[in-house]
Amino acid sequence: MTVTADARQLQDEIVRLRHRLHQEPEIGLDLPRTQEKVLEALDGLPFEITLGQDTTSVTAVLRGTAGLDQPAARNDDAATIDAAASAATGSSAAADRPVVLLRGDMDGLPVQEATGVDYSSRIDGAMHACGHDLHTAMLAGAATLLAERRHQLAGDVVLMFQPGEEGCDGAGVMIREGVLDAAGKRPDAAFGMHVMAGLEPNARFFTKPDILMSASDGLFVTVHGAGGHGSAPHSAKDPVTAVSEMVTALQVMITRQFNMFDPVVLTVGLLQAGTKRNVIPENARFEATVRTFSEASREKMMTAVPQLLEGIAAAHGLAVTVDYQAEYPLTVTDVDETHHAERIITSLFGGERYSRMAQPLGGSEDFSRVLAEVPGSFICLSAAAPGADHRTAPFNHSPFATFDDNVLADGTALYAELALTRIAELAAGRTR
Repeated sequence: MTVTADARQLQDEIVRLRHRLHQEPEIGLDLPRTQEKVLEALDGLPFEITLGQDTTSVTAVLRGTAGLDQPAARNDDAATIDAAASAATGSSAAADRPVVLLRGDMDGLPVQEATGVDYSSRIDGAMHACGHDLHTAMLAGAATLLAERRHQLAGDVVLMFQPGEEGCDGAGVMIREGVLDAAGKRPDAAFGMHVMAGLEPNARFFTKPDILMSASDGLFVTVHGAGGHGSAPHSAKDPVTAVSEMVTALQVMITRQFNMFDPVVLTVGLLQAGTKRNVIPENARFEATVRTFSEASREKMMTAVPQLLEGIAAAHGLAVTVDYQAEYPLTVTDVDETHHAERIITSLFGGERYSRMAQPLGGSEDFSRVLAEVPGSFICLSAAAPGADHRTAPFNHSPFATFDDNVLADGTALYAELALTRIAELAAGRTR
């Protein structure tokens, strides 16, 4: 049977896992119940499992047995296959065997679910509002498909089940703990996937080569004033008016100092000051997210923003603390690996199921850290609810965001086929 047919046979199992994950979302780097469910899904499959130390990650390595110079390595002889794979791992030839990494993130968000689906979150204030439950379930399904095809793999597959994508840099933690060396050598290629609650029609795959997603940085600003009575602002040092000017001035600065064709997006999501209308507070603060699409603009913002804010504070006779934190780098896909992904998507599902994006997305991803180390690609999959208008449907991170279970089998098949075909190409290239 084909990979897609086998994935559809697993559909009910993948859906059940997705619903169990959705009902018990966990946030950040510590996801013990999620890790338990992943280990349960991998139980009995011939993977080498490593658990994270500073996070509840799961790294699973499948040693392919195709091309091993071992007698009687038959599909129905698990002990012989394991012995052959172990021998190959310890041999000098292992360094030449291809490795492909597949990643699925596992964490939820601090969002109170309002979808009303019958498998809604049972955890107050937590929700899988970004679809990571689908990623985890699809990658677990791909584990089964790949294990069944172990004899076809002339190389190794690393499955990266990652916590902490939502602002905790879980990918960075896993890299520090050795996920990129889990197979004994760096991967030759790496692929990730992300479902979207909209943007494209249901079940459409989309990506692009080169810059796919923005870099993300955090801006944390506190203006230090001197409190007083609202009727006598001249006897105080009002931080509120300074903060108000800063929020507006940042937007003006971007339009005057940055090329409109190399966009910068700064959004203030938190603004705090005061306790009562007639009291001038001691301090005022705001926090913003900064998105850039080039390293040049990113570096310039790190200098220009503090300079602007310090100047405004000084003009008001105030002090300011500016904390500009570098977070996730640009998500840059490898051109060749992205073309490989495009070919596989169209061969599995037809050209009508694929779109090449005209421009990058404004979101950010810590899979960017993997792609900075390993050539690879990142594929988006629309899981917009059937019949919904993908242009107006509640999007990722919304308490009303819903994701269609019907895409699970196709995402599972794509994960598996990306690894199978890429390893086959790499192995064939090394034997020529």
